[in-house]
Amino acid sequence: MSNLSRRKFIITAGVTAAGTLLAHGCSSSPTTSNATPGGATPSATPAVNINPADAPEVTAAKLGFIALTDAAPLIIAQEKGLFAKYGMKDVQVTKQASWPVTRDNLELGSEKGGIDGAHILSPMPYHMTLGTITKGNQPVPMYLVARLNTNGQAISLSKKYLDLKVGTDSAPLKAAFGQNVPVAITFPGGTHDLWMRYWLAAGGINPDTDVSVIPIPPPQMVANMKSGSMEAFCVGEPWNAQLVTQKVGYTALVTGELWKDHPEKALALRGDWVDKNPKAAKAITMAVLEAQQWCDKAENQDEMCQIISQDKWLKVPVADIIGRSKGQIDYGTGRIEAASPVAMKFWADNASYPYKSHDAWFLAENIRWGYIPATTDIKATVDKVNREDIWKAAATTLGVPAAQIPTTTSRGVETFFDGVKFDPEKPEEYLKSLVIKKA
Repeated sequence: MSNLSRRKFIITAGVTAAGTLLAHGCSSSPTTSNATPGGATPSATPAVNINPADAPEVTAAKLGFIALTDAAPLIIAQEKGLFAKYGMKDVQVTKQASWPVTRDNLELGSEKGGIDGAHILSPMPYHMTLGTITKGNQPVPMYLVARLNTNGQAISLSKKYLDLKVGTDSAPLKAAFGQNVPVAITFPGGTHDLWMRYWLAAGGINPDTDVSVIPIPPPQMVANMKSGSMEAFCVGEPWNAQLVTQKVGYTALVTGELWKDHPEKALALRGDWVDKNPKAAKAITMAVLEAQQWCDKAENQDEMCQIISQDKWLKVPVADIIGRSKGQIDYGTGRIEAASPVAMKFWADNASYPYKSHDAWFLAENIRWGYIPATTDIKATVDKVNREDIWKAAATTLGVPAAQIPTTTSRGVETFFDGVKFDPEKPEEYLKSLVIKKA
């Protein structure tokens, strides 16, 4: 990243560090809803439709989110009173400045002024449990209780590369980029980092030596591209759509074109909080699952976009959210998809169920790029963090039809756009087959 020293970024590591200090050092008045007045301990009175035997141990929890369209299930669960419906009447949903701040607040936990759970990049609960991204490398056990969405991210390029009209094949960029061009992701080892790295490597571009991969908070992507501080980025919506709307760049591909119906964000909770409050964890999961069902209905999408566009949530014009939420994708190259088959899904096609096989891929890719040790026991780690049993219990209590509850924790062998296959039963073979990986 030698060229970072000669480029001025709108958002730098210093800003992220400042955000972290705020998270640890003072109350920064985050966006919240249903906060308990005066800081009083909320009562444990269950909602009227909750069987007293199933009443949550507590009625309060603090959940974080980043300003992205795929945070919609948490936002809708709050706005539609679904947390309260299942006895969690004092839930707060708080905006986080970045993924590092989300991590820091999860480390703290609500008892120390942080949060109990979050809308999160699917690999992050694993990194925290392993202690690879925590202070002093101290493990902070986390449970992943639901997948929030599949698809819905994109890789975007500066308008200076518009003539190339790059798509799934990144190879033309090797010569066009030159050496050490900055390309942005949202968090090292997170989903956006993995999509960017996979795409570049598939085109013969080594993300560790041919470009500089830098972390930038999602809401700052467009501003940094506009200033010329980066040449490409991978992020969730609505930021790719906004880039096109403002004619700053174009979408090379939506990530569902790399891997159809790939897993994306997750709902994760601190392990100690779940162990102490298992009924409350189930209640939160039920509320989010019901919100996912609501978000996925075509008749609700206009309202969903109106709600999440509000300043207290995404603070983005509805016009920048609604098109891609409906699968209407303007790539900014003249290509327009009226009904993309790989648009974001919240519930359809088992989007909400946290397949363990998908988490196995996330761990394998993190091994590929040296973020976690090659000796990591993938299966044991997934079994420790992935709590699909909580998801199934919540879905069953909700009355989700049996046909919509997977009977296996594996979706089977996955095939990527370049023909590479991942067998979750044989991650070592997958890793051996890859040409470009960490030396």
